[in-house]
Amino acid sequence: MSHLEIGHLSKNFAGKEILKGLQLSVEEGEFVTILGPSGSGKSTLFHIIGGLLTPEQGSVFLYGQEITGERGHISYMPQQHSLFPWRTILQNVLLGQELTGKADKERAVDMIEKAGLAGYENELPDALSGGMKQRAAFIRALLSPQSLILLDEPFSALDDFTRQDMQQWLQSIWIEYKKTILFVTHNIEEALFLSDRIAILSTKPAAVIKEFKLPFDRPRDKELFFAREFFDLKQEISSWILNGSGGVER
Repeated sequence: MSHLEIGHLSKNFAGKEILKGLQLSVEEGEFVTILGPSGSGKSTLFHIIGGLLTPEQGSVFLYGQEITGERGHISYMPQQHSLFPWRTILQNVLLGQELTGKADKERAVDMIEKAGLAGYENELPDALSGGMKQRAAFIRALLSPQSLILLDEPFSALDDFTRQDMQQWLQSIWIEYKKTILFVTHNIEEALFLSDRIAILSTKPAAVIKEFKLPFDRPRDKELFFAREFFDLKQEISSWILNGSGGVER
């Protein structure tokens, strides 16, 4: 049984089809990335999984239980960190647990330290850099009781150097905790570096038109960006996104 199963989702806005018959499954502990043209409906898909929108057709299942239109089943990290400016870093990362009445302060402090934020536990978010705020936001997502994390372009606002550091850090944290992650990015290299599998969306109405299971061992380092197989996959994925076709089936 898959952790997440999305079956034949269709969604319209103002008479226009945004999603049409979209299907996708994510296994427990898997890191799956969604790539697609700008405006292809990736955020709409996340909102349906999170219960913020209801599809015209189709269903969302979590461990075999239908959750279509229901909220509270997933942990969500948007493009901006969304830390509350009046709460300390420790208070922010504990927020998800506080809502369920099961705050584990000791574990939170340990994860803050592993995120390189030791000494900032009692600081307000303004004291942190952009990358540090994103780390705190991801720790909050990890500590939330939900088993599935949706990451919606969490590094898009960061500069290139900070973004690369965050990719390396996210990989190390994911390897340690093995939460199930569904990730959205426009960056093909980022998707190749982080993912177990990549799903390509068509233009509107969006459907999954191609999946790539990645052959790279973990942990991955920056040398991977210069590997021939990495470059070839990047070119093929680019072709699928731009043209809806990419040559050899995998």
